[in-house]
Amino acid sequence: MKILIVGSGGREHAIAWKVSQSKKVTKLYCAPGNAGISKVAECVPIGAMEFDKLAEFAKEKEIDLTVIGMDDPLVAGIVDVFEAKGLRVFGPRKNAAILEGSKAFAKNLMKKYHIPTAAYETFTDPQAALDYLKTGKFPMVLKADGLALGKGVLICQTKEEAEEGVKTLMLDKKFGSAGNEIVIEEFMTGREVSVLSFVDGNVVKIMSSAQDHKRAKDGDLGLNTGGMGNFSPSPFYTEEIDAFCQKYIYQPTVDAMKAEGRPFKGVIFFGLMLTEEGPKVLEYNARFGDPEAQVVLPRLENDIVEVFEACVDGTLNQVDLRFDNEKATVCVILASDGYPVEYKKGFPIEGLERFEEKEGYYVFHSGTKWDSEGRIVTNGGRVLGVTATGATLKDAREKAYEATEWVKFENKYMRHDIGKAIDEAET
Repeated sequence: MKILIVGSGGREHAIAWKVSQSKKVTKLYCAPGNAGISKVAECVPIGAMEFDKLAEFAKEKEIDLTVIGMDDPLVAGIVDVFEAKGLRVFGPRKNAAILEGSKAFAKNLMKKYHIPTAAYETFTDPQAALDYLKTGKFPMVLKADGLALGKGVLICQTKEEAEEGVKTLMLDKKFGSAGNEIVIEEFMTGREVSVLSFVDGNVVKIMSSAQDHKRAKDGDLGLNTGGMGNFSPSPFYTEEIDAFCQKYIYQPTVDAMKAEGRPFKGVIFFGLMLTEEGPKVLEYNARFGDPEAQVVLPRLENDIVEVFEACVDGTLNQVDLRFDNEKATVCVILASDGYPVEYKKGFPIEGLERFEEKEGYYVFHSGTKWDSEGRIVTNGGRVLGVTATGATLKDAREKAYEATEWVKFENKYMRHDIGKAIDEAET
């Protein structure tokens, strides 16, 4: 099979790395890719939003399956474009990707189908939102309705903070049209857990749990980011919680989308909060998380191409999804200092060859490129996902931090407390 992956981040590198292990694959392309992806796939200089060019390339190269990694092209309808041209593609259509593309849609869906989530209201009028804040209980959460690179969520401790948040999202348009509508919801407390799943329109199969670290700085301080590190599995995601979520969240979400005439095929990311009242949905994503993919895919034992095909063909019920439960995985993001606001790029990266010498250590490239001198240099806010597997979460964490020392580049920044919940789970 010839396969094309669309995207350029650490998630796409993890997907490409896993796809490259499939016995079914004879040729692997990635558009546009990055320096790390170029080691396992032929990178093609076509942007993820250039749908017609991508489809034309897929036709020309007789691609058997295209895998869409990123949220923007999914929400904008790349799958519809490919299907209209008779091309096989893994990912939800535009009318299903709205599950991530509109937080208001997602919240209204959960309310209609009684899927547990935080109490909320939606607003398109800034003044109405400001009036609502006068009656609210704080802290309170404000969310831009549309895509905002994982940064359009504001946790406001006071009414004054919330008023400033409404101004930032709806009036100053910090995230552009994503803030035309906002969701204001109650602040939930508890453990946050990410659960990825494969879906074929009817059947949902859960991958291993994971736990993200969104804030830029140690101690969960600083601005929200796309994710500064992750570990899998989460020690807080028990069999009892899984059984509850299967019954009241996972399958009901898939059934609700089908009932709405929006059957979902691809990956649903369930962002959960484990509250005192039980698990509730924080958010949905319509694709693999980043860096969740970097910790979950190294533990997947299946041929991932077979799983992709089962989702496309509606035969997921025939797949026995398996993960290596003897392994735990931790990923620490190496970023450019200043991320997620301002940062410099173009610095040469040293030490990457060490990962080719050691088993159980991985480095997934998020923001890298080759420069004119043939060097791999930094090319983004999040640069690398340094990942390690171990017999336990503590073992994997120790190895991951050990491996971060192998990598050198100017402006290197990382959190030093990824996986702090691992210790908390034992107390």
